[in-house]
Amino acid sequence: MLTSEDTMRLGLASTAVLATCLATSAFSADLPSRQAPPPPIVYAPVFTWAGFYVGLNAGVGWGGSRDVIVTGPTAGSSGILSGGGGDGAFVGGGQIGYNWQSGAWVYGLETDIQYVGSSGDVSWGQYTWWAGRGGGDGGYFGTVRARVGYAIDRTLIYITGGLAYGGLNSNPLTGNTTSNTGWTIGGGVEYAFTNNWTVKLEGLYVDTGEGRRNRFFENPAGGVLPAGTYTATTNGGGNGGIVRVGVNYKF
Repeated sequence: MLTSEDTMRLGLASTAVLATCLATSAFSADLPSRQAPPPPIVYAPVFTWAGFYVGLNAGVGWGGSRDVIVTGPTAGSSGILSGGGGDGAFVGGGQIGYNWQSGAWVYGLETDIQYVGSSGDVSWGQYTWWAGRGGGDGGYFGTVRARVGYAIDRTLIYITGGLAYGGLNSNPLTGNTTSNTGWTIGGGVEYAFTNNWTVKLEGLYVDTGEGRRNRFFENPAGGVLPAGTYTATTNGGGNGGIVRVGVNYKF
């Protein structure tokens, strides 16, 4: 049977044990933890359209049909014939530019230079002379444009416009090349499939004013027209539209 003295001793012992446990727990809490810290949270980089870019493009162009003045070796072999259009001509070149971005709005400047093939032909009666058979095949044009667009994440919808210039190549024997300046306007859509690479579809209307193109060809003997050298001069042809696809690398 426990006496009051035994009960007191038991209570003191229990109190001492409890105090020791509490002190040990507090001391352990102050010690550095051996558990590894949680890994840092890595956020995916936010895509931006801002910065320099450079790229290549290719497409097709078209223009209105134009009358062609033909000068032949005799007075009776000269005249005016129809044709000489540039529908379906190859267009290809490169571009470089810079974009600024404010929120979803993107502002930029771009310049490009393009080679233009010639798909038109001219015909007189039963004869057809292709542009590629004589001097004057092809030409070039370039633009310096502003771009304003609205970005939906990695998709950019934009309008563009500015200065256009171009030249029509003549027969190398004459050294005659006419260059003109004008304007251009258009628009497109561009998509960034990585943080650095984008692809675009773009349409432009280009007007560089009046131009002059000479083509030279030989008519075989025995035809409807006298044999000899003919010069086909195209006035105009400095305006038309293009549709092209392009790829850009963004730095």
